[in-house]
Order: sequence, then C-alpha cells, then structure tokens
Amino acid sequence: MATVTVPVRPAALSSFMRVGLAASGAYVGASVIANVASLKIGFLFGRGVDMGTFVYPITFTLRDVIHKALGKRAARTIVFTGAGVNVFMALYLQFAARVPTDMSYPLGAEFSAVLSPAWRITVASIVAQVISELTDTEVYHWFVTKVTAGHQWARVVVSNGISLPIDTALFCVLAFGAIPGLRQNALTLPWSVVWDIFVVNLGVKALVTVASVPLIYLSGDRDWSTDEEDA
Repeated sequence: MATVTVPVRPAALSSFMRVGLAASGAYVGASVIANVASLKIGFLFGRGVDMGTFVYPITFTLRDVIHKALGKRAARTIVFTGAGVNVFMALYLQFAARVPTDMSYPLGAEFSAVLSPAWRITVASIVAQVISELTDTEVYHWFVTKVTAGHQWARVVVSNGISLPIDTALFCVLAFGAIPGLRQNALTLPWSVVWDIFVVNLGVKALVTVASVPLIYLSGDRDWSTDEEDA
C-alpha cells in the first residue's frame, strides 16, 4: 500500500513574531556598529564624544520593542545574544590583527592600530550593556504590569531614563578611565575628557531616545495581565 505524503504548510508568522525578529536583528547589528564606531573619539558641541553614541541608544528602544512583541524572556535572551556576538567580534578582530599582513596590502599596521584596542571597548560595552539593559528590562516590565499598560511612550522614556545613565557611566569609566591595570592603555584618556564624553553621550542618548520612541508603536500591545513574570 502506497504511503501518501501530505505537504504541511508552515504556520505563518504572527505580526508580533515578525516585528520581534526584525527588532532582534536590528538590535544586534546596532550594538556591533556602535562598538566599532566607539573606537573613534570625535569632537562635537565643543566636547569629546565617542562616535558610537549616535547609534547605541537605539538598542534600548529596540529592546523595548522586543519585550513588547515577544515578552520578557525574549528581551533577556537578546541582551545576552548581543553580548555574545560582541565578544566574538572582539576576539576575531584580535585574531585578524595578529595575522601577518600580506606584503601587497598597505594598511595592515593601520588595521591593527585601530581595531586591536576593540577588546577594551567591547568588554566595557558588554558589562555596561548587560547591567543597564537588564535594568531596562525590569523597569519596563514593572511599568507595564504595576503602573500602566497605556501611554506606551512613557514606558520607553521611564525605562530608558533610568538605564541610560547607568550604561553611560559604566561604559565611560571602563572604556576610557585611568582605572587600575589600564592606566597605560592606548584608549585611556584624562578624566576631564572622560567627563566630557559622559556629558555629551548622555545628552545625545537622551535626544536619540526621544527620536526613537515611535519605534515602540511598530507592533500591537500585549495582554500584560496574562503572565506578570514573563508576559
């Protein structure tokens, strides 16, 4: 007797899943771009500023979008996934910088000089990112379950308003501060410059956060009453 195989049509992704997947990819990509761009200290508004500042704050709102679309557990997962990707990036760039340069390639020394210090930026970013974005996760979840599920813009402003200063302070001190063991590091800057970076970074992050608030409306809202611990 012949066996009849019935093709199974894969289930269509819900709008929540589509938005969540897109936001997850954008989150990891933005975090990598920000870490590499942070190797450049620019001079804007009369102060020093690391150039990853204009991209990185978007990750906090993207995390909020993921939390809204896929839930608290997914938001935590993407935070650790982003950290893992950045660790791999730093290790691979270290490897690439140490491989002997082909004689026909003229920029080997420049490549190593610019990208070799990426490990410190990445470590500082990962520590700051994990602590601040997990804080963002808890504040966001507290807001929607204990305060109000309305006023979606407010949940973004409140959660980012608490987590961004934590992130900025940790990142600036760990990436550029003259802390024990790293006082002679190539990226170590005078504390006056570190303060400048902190002030400008926090100001820019606040502006980018406000500009990114509309992203939270990319998907419909969840029923936050169904599962307070992992809605």
